[in-house]
Amino acid sequence: MQIYKYPDKKTWIKILARPVFDSTNLFDTVKIVLDDVRLRGDKAVHEYTEKFDKVTLHQIEVTKEEIDEAEKMISIQLKQAIEMARRNIWKFHAEQQHDLKEIQTSPGVFCWQKAIAIEKVGLYVPGGTAPLFSTVLMLGVPAQIAECKEIILCTPPDKEGKIHPAVLYAAKVAGVHRIFKIGGTQAIAAMAYGTETVPKVYKIFGPGNQYVTAAKQLVSLCDVAIDMPAGPSEVEVIADKTSNPAFVAADLLSQAEHGTDSHVLLITVDEALVEKVLEQIEIQIEMLPRKEIARKALENSKIIVLKTLEEAVEITNEYAPEHLIISTHYYMGVAANITNAGSVFLGNFTPESAGDYATGTNHTLPTNGYAKAYNGVNLDSFIRKVTFQQLTREGLTNLSNAIILMAENEGLQAHSNAVKVRLMDEEKKIEEFNSRHI
Repeated sequence: MQIYKYPDKKTWIKILARPVFDSTNLFDTVKIVLDDVRLRGDKAVHEYTEKFDKVTLHQIEVTKEEIDEAEKMISIQLKQAIEMARRNIWKFHAEQQHDLKEIQTSPGVFCWQKAIAIEKVGLYVPGGTAPLFSTVLMLGVPAQIAECKEIILCTPPDKEGKIHPAVLYAAKVAGVHRIFKIGGTQAIAAMAYGTETVPKVYKIFGPGNQYVTAAKQLVSLCDVAIDMPAGPSEVEVIADKTSNPAFVAADLLSQAEHGTDSHVLLITVDEALVEKVLEQIEIQIEMLPRKEIARKALENSKIIVLKTLEEAVEITNEYAPEHLIISTHYYMGVAANITNAGSVFLGNFTPESAGDYATGTNHTLPTNGYAKAYNGVNLDSFIRKVTFQQLTREGLTNLSNAIILMAENEGLQAHSNAVKVRLMDEEKKIEEFNSRHI
């Protein structure tokens, strides 16, 4: 890891720079696949699956028999763990349900808001080096609570044309309606445009590699909504002399093992902690099956020593981490001043992995500094808020002067007329109005 001791504030932005690949470089390549799937549908999907995933599929939709078989392959213990996670995710997200009740903004003017589910949503779950069945729960359960009418999932098959059984089981308990063995750019294209087999959706959710990220960015320009900009996973830990070096090292490694492009950052106000954490990293990393991936990620990761927790907060809000662990004595006081973060973990006994799996909060979060403007996936991500208003005659009369003045000063006479014509009670007055203005 790269170590910076008491850096000048002028250098912070440079130090905090993430080693992020510019997905726009892939746009030309990705666009070819998107356009091809849009034009040729299932045939193109099959060809790209054979080319990229090295498997020939006779059917891209997962059958009920495959789901039933997968359920038999899952241990009782894992089923119980998945159910605990599902239940907590349901509890946390169900509490986010609300409509804006009818209010009277002025006499005779009534306004309200109704939450309506996005009817068709597509969930993307990567295959890669780890079966992310937890992501199926994080996306599927809120969609189920929102009562989306069509919830589909795309995930790449292995070389035998199968989906990991835990992914299929999680999809079943999360309320996913249909599952397709499609990965990469072709999956995003199939959900964005629809094929003979895959229905077109209105919004796409889920993480992915650089090609998936580029594909989501392109289709979001005019074809379909997406959850948020996505990038490599990241964690920041704020630590002081009360922090446990073994805990800190474990938290950094838990994120580093995600991928070689993961970014981990330690901000500490205790210089003596640095060597202790590095020692623990070396001890713990040797026990990891994915240690080579973690080591590669740590090459671009950083430790920054600062003088005060106030500086630690300031640099954190500039970095805007996806995950933030505050492992300090006065962690609640530090947390009160955090404004830019995807998800925050407080105290020595709140590892980031708890939020990844079982606390109930969502782990689909903004990366690459987007936490300054975006929040993570929540129930609202699967909902549209439709506004309603109703005016009585009194209500329109009360607002009429303001509406007419504003409309006419914007040069929009028809807007003004829409109010004036309603204020004329008798048919004669309406006819008189028409004779003057039409």
